[in-house]
Amino acid sequence: MSDWRPRLIASDMDGTLLRWDDTVSDATVAELERWRDGGVPVVLATGRPPRWMYRIRDVLRHGTAVCCNGAVILDLESFDVLAEEPVHPDVLRSVTAELRRRQPDTWFAVEYGLEFRHEPIYRPRWDVDAPGVAEATLEEMVAQPVAKLLARHERLSRDDFVALVEEVVEGRATVTHSSSDALAEISAAGVTKASGLATVAARHGVGPEDVVVFGDMPNDIAAFEWVRAAGGRAVAMAHAHPDLLAVATDVTGSNEDDGVAAFLASL
Repeated sequence: MSDWRPRLIASDMDGTLLRWDDTVSDATVAELERWRDGGVPVVLATGRPPRWMYRIRDVLRHGTAVCCNGAVILDLESFDVLAEEPVHPDVLRSVTAELRRRQPDTWFAVEYGLEFRHEPIYRPRWDVDAPGVAEATLEEMVAQPVAKLLARHERLSRDDFVALVEEVVEGRATVTHSSSDALAEISAAGVTKASGLATVAARHGVGPEDVVVFGDMPNDIAAFEWVRAAGGRAVAMAHAHPDLLAVATDVTGSNEDDGVAAFLASL
């Protein structure tokens, strides 16, 4: 594959494209611009909601973002939502009720695109006082479709809690995780970064065999498997989660070492 070149570049953000201080290096921006000038689209594929994309838009200026682990496709330039695959209220009510029954100390929050709602006892880790962030009852949160349901437990281990959530969900939704604590991210059934990227790639007339994907956490696994099965490149960061490293075709340097830019330059 020494002469292989992508026709579409897709990258996770946190722990991958972004350094730990939430910035993108000038070298990485320049490398992405070089590929875009050559006609290769750059797509962000992230667990972040659209409301967390304003700063990266200031850096990359245009392109497409697959947000909320595939549930929302966002035009970065216009900030228009191009497509959305929400979790519907019947699934939300059933899953939250069963999780609360099995683990009463499970607390919930939801993403509505540009808004975030959480139970009063749920402890958000970021932008606690940001616009669009507010407290709500569980009944209020599950009364309408959401882009992503978040379930958090403050005492269980991450792996034990995610396993419990997967057991409760039983295929009615997609469960993944991308942080070090016991936080499960729940999307509509079949919705992953892979499904979102497939939609964007098809709009560009590109198949998975011509896509390179960069990532570092289990919520990138579906996208890695999507490109790997077709002959594309699935590139894990040096510090990536072991489950992601197991399905990678390549490994590059860490996000602090501009691993994304280094791999692209090698092509």
